[in-house]
Amino acid sequence: MHVKELREQLPPVGGEGVFGNAGEDIAKKGSTGRPLEEGMSYSLWLQTVRNNPLLNHRSTEDLPKQAEVVIIGSGITGSLTALSLLQSDNPPKSIVLLEARELCSGATGRNAGHCKPDQWRGFTKYANAFGDEQAIKILKNEQETWEALVAYVKKHDVNCDLWVGKTLDVLMTDEVAQIAAKTFAEYKAAGGDVSKIEVTTEPESAETISRLKGAKAVYAWDASTLHPWKLVAYVNKQSLELGLNLQTWTPVTSVTGKANEWIVHTERGSITTPTVIHATNAYAGALLPEVQGAISPVPHMCNKVLPPSSFSGTEAIRNSYAVIYPTGLYSINSRATSDGILLFGGSAPNQHHLIEYVEKDERRRTDDSLVNFEPVTEAVRKLGTEGFQWDSPAAGARGARVRYDESWSGIIGRSADQVPFIGAVPDKPGQWMCCGHNGHGMARIFTCAPALAKLVQGAKWSETGLPECFEVSKERLDRLRANAASAIV
Repeated sequence: MHVKELREQLPPVGGEGVFGNAGEDIAKKGSTGRPLEEGMSYSLWLQTVRNNPLLNHRSTEDLPKQAEVVIIGSGITGSLTALSLLQSDNPPKSIVLLEARELCSGATGRNAGHCKPDQWRGFTKYANAFGDEQAIKILKNEQETWEALVAYVKKHDVNCDLWVGKTLDVLMTDEVAQIAAKTFAEYKAAGGDVSKIEVTTEPESAETISRLKGAKAVYAWDASTLHPWKLVAYVNKQSLELGLNLQTWTPVTSVTGKANEWIVHTERGSITTPTVIHATNAYAGALLPEVQGAISPVPHMCNKVLPPSSFSGTEAIRNSYAVIYPTGLYSINSRATSDGILLFGGSAPNQHHLIEYVEKDERRRTDDSLVNFEPVTEAVRKLGTEGFQWDSPAAGARGARVRYDESWSGIIGRSADQVPFIGAVPDKPGQWMCCGHNGHGMARIFTCAPALAKLVQGAKWSETGLPECFEVSKERLDRLRANAASAIV
């Protein structure tokens, strides 16, 4: 991929996994599938909670036959929606939260952990898709989401390794720096708030700030990293105290019935309910055929790197990053308040190899058993060698060398029009959804899930505070499915 394929616009924060034409094409295809039942990989998050009893928690030995609300999916969306309903002025009498595997073992438990609100970068792309007003609303919503997440963690003193500090967008060539400057100027001219963004356009200073050789410019603003599984566990502990019935290892096979009289079928029995909430993200199409082509599962790799001694201790990285090249983008979570391990995600320059691998077999779209995918790891090593210069120690240097330890996969719910699908499922009264977070759920869900809970309880869209382009509608789904069909032909 070359600069011209960027079409003079950078990918929004969270849109890195569809960086370039090939990535956008795979995100529009209409395949789907259910979560892998056996052999899934271990993320760092899941590795570090193996003794937590919530992993396989079942509130009751048998499934209840009925419930006022059934929520499918125990990631941050499903878990926070349940808590929002239970803490409302008129909470449902019974909520059952169903999870196909271990608690929070989908995208939240694999790819999440970096809550980086898009302050400017996605403006041009969103504006081209939805207009300036909606683009500004999208970015404003992400700031509100980040603030809500941080406030929740601090209010409840959640032990989830929360870090608050400066995230850096580092532009690594003159071409991408020019596109960034153009996007920033367009956002400012449209009335966007740039007061929270620190801009450095002098290359020498950019190198010093980012510690990356060859950096051309840096845009810095506040963001967070955290341990997402521990956050979800805390949310569920609150809900369990309020009467939630949590059932792990209970895959849903289908939802049948009629308006407000739905039957949720699982491998352990069926539950009758007037209200079904789909918090299934990448897997939404398995139970909702109408979203196929609008939401697509796309595998995404995360690489764990142990920094060398020269980047440890008092010299440890204290920022999160997006390192942007014409050919791809690296997202870096530095875990600055815990162990200092570096997690590399995003869409590295070798991402096309992963896309080609997936396209050879449709089943790979929902296969999160994939580990140590060498082409992506090779790209991470290249950044470590050429950018951070980890493999070129200074003369007389001492200590441990960098270790490119392991990588795992997670399945991202890619939205064909870049934004999530929230609200009532068309033509299925009593069914609701909050899916398709496009790899950016951490900067969306702490406003989207409470908003969905309000809608379920009768609120109008205008009362949610969300951008109008997030709302699911038959027209939106039909249009995106038609686009997906034409892309396949």
